[in-house]
Amino acid sequence: MELKDKILKHFEGKVVRKDLTALVKGNNPVPAYVLEYLLGQHCAIDDEEIIKTGVETVRNIIKNNYVHRSDAELVKARIRNSGSYKIIDKINVSLNDTQANMYEADFANLGIRKVPIADQMVLDNPKLLSGGGVWCILTVGYSHADDINMRWLVVDLKPIQVANINLQEYINLRSEFTTDEWLDLLMHSIGLNPEYFNKRDKFIQLSRLIPHVENNYNYIELGPKGTGKSHVFSELSPHGVLVSGGDVSKARLFVNNTGKGAIGLVGYWDVVALDEFEQEKGGKRTDGDLVKIMQNYMANQSFNRGKETYQATASMAFVGNTKHNVPYMLKNSHLFESIPEGYIKGAFLDRMHMYVPGWEVSILKSAVFSTEYGFIVDYLAEILRELRKSDFSTLLDDTIRLDGSLTTRDKTAIRKSFSGLVKLIYPHQDLTEKEVLELLDFSIEGRKRVKDQLYIIDETFRSDPVEFKYTILSSGKEVFPETLENLNYRAEVEVREELNEDNSEARIEKPRLNLEPHEVEIKDNQTGISFKKLFGNYLKGANNITIQDPYIRMYYQFNNLLEFCVMLGNNKEPDQEINLEVVTWNHEEYMSDSIGFFEELVLSVQGLGINLTYKMEQHHDRFIASDNGWKINLGRGLDIFEKIEGRFNVAELDQNRRKCKECHITYLKI
Repeated sequence: MELKDKILKHFEGKVVRKDLTALVKGNNPVPAYVLEYLLGQHCAIDDEEIIKTGVETVRNIIKNNYVHRSDAELVKARIRNSGSYKIIDKINVSLNDTQANMYEADFANLGIRKVPIADQMVLDNPKLLSGGGVWCILTVGYSHADDINMRWLVVDLKPIQVANINLQEYINLRSEFTTDEWLDLLMHSIGLNPEYFNKRDKFIQLSRLIPHVENNYNYIELGPKGTGKSHVFSELSPHGVLVSGGDVSKARLFVNNTGKGAIGLVGYWDVVALDEFEQEKGGKRTDGDLVKIMQNYMANQSFNRGKETYQATASMAFVGNTKHNVPYMLKNSHLFESIPEGYIKGAFLDRMHMYVPGWEVSILKSAVFSTEYGFIVDYLAEILRELRKSDFSTLLDDTIRLDGSLTTRDKTAIRKSFSGLVKLIYPHQDLTEKEVLELLDFSIEGRKRVKDQLYIIDETFRSDPVEFKYTILSSGKEVFPETLENLNYRAEVEVREELNEDNSEARIEKPRLNLEPHEVEIKDNQTGISFKKLFGNYLKGANNITIQDPYIRMYYQFNNLLEFCVMLGNNKEPDQEINLEVVTWNHEEYMSDSIGFFEELVLSVQGLGINLTYKMEQHHDRFIASDNGWKINLGRGLDIFEKIEGRFNVAELDQNRRKCKECHITYLKI
């Protein structure tokens, strides 16, 4: 059964086709969860006629009821003429306790302020008081009486959110999907086409949801512009609020000064995200007291208001742009260099549970947006909110033991990140050991990225270093996860050292390498990898080499084989010839294409001193075997590189610049 059919079978009425959101949105600045709430009511089914009618209905609702700021006066006239009218607008409520002793609403787009609103409406929807504003469908009335101070009134109000969800049903239905299918469903749900993302990319995208599913989770993502860092926090949940990092204050975040010390944003929202969290502009300095209060809240989930101490569960997310590329930061500064100076303090940054590498996320283009079915984001938001009540980190305890050198904050960060990822990907808590370790490695990497920078920023951390490692209880094996940027940076340094040696006029013969059997793990998006680095030393001196790879079929796979031949040609002595046999396969209808490609390759590589032959035989294993005594098992064959994007990309000419696919390569002495 195709994924779309599975989704509609198990979640009909809770999913929507994602391209419809863009179709009805147009230039309207309406959050996705508002539009999908409406689409879910009118076209959450795979029937083109119903969808067509539903889209038209939603368009009419937006046209007739959504308030554009430019049309505010026209809408006010419509309300006045009809006596009352239903609108969609974002409203914020505050208590006027000085004169009227009543709650009053401000309308973001309609532009009217201090409109009386019934106490019961506010009691039923306390988030109206948060200061962040809530999107609502409401009926606004107008009075023509002569003896009143305020002609506008709120007749009826309904926040835009899903009424009821069944968490257990959601958890049970997870078992109907494979892990890859579920990941793809979640990717569709946040509006992205999973075909354009490898598994690590999907983890990075979905990690933006962890603050929505974990209480008091502290998250930061820094990277280039245009990668969609703030989208999840502004569009995909009515329980999160996105504010500009330059506009935050103690009053707005913790103690709201508009209502005699009313609690600020952290008291009302599940997630408070600070956007454009970068260096201050125009000489504006960071409020040191705000940093201290935030630092205390991120550590203790509480803040003081006068003599009182208040608890809150809001997660904090910080998203911003980087100024330099990663190698520059690793060599010359640190990965937090672009955030305001007042926050670059060890005590504050140590509260971060995960630093997501935003530089790994490609700039979003129209092709990567989903046109398939995903959860209505409001439905997903309610599910995630329910899951905040649970802790799934205990799943680690039977599988691994974290190193004793790790601090309590390190362990808490890793466990919270792991718990959040399990809630997102395995809400039914049915994981294999391999899947547990996969999520754990990603969680450790997110925390290690923070700690590595703390060693640079604050010397007090250097005096008590920790070791990011864990022991697998079933085997006793110790694992040392590393951040991908550190691996890539080391690889780039090695490449440059090799180039300098190769270009040196006074070459000194290197001592012969002492090669040993071992295994290499390549991560998704890892760079600094080349055929020369992986295979060159192990194929030195070989005269007869066999490659068995059943998936040399597509044009780019034949190009990989050509690059392998070029590596062999550059790796051997000038007068040496190598017999290279390739064993592969293709479907009968495409066999003639493969043979045609091979015949071209045979002629092309002759000048390199490579005698290429090929066999079409069906085998499962992928390996390189040579007569110098080495066999190299290939997890993915030669197909280890991601697709190269764009027409002009340096990665086309330099394998070291290419992103890799996750795989394992094992070197055996035979």
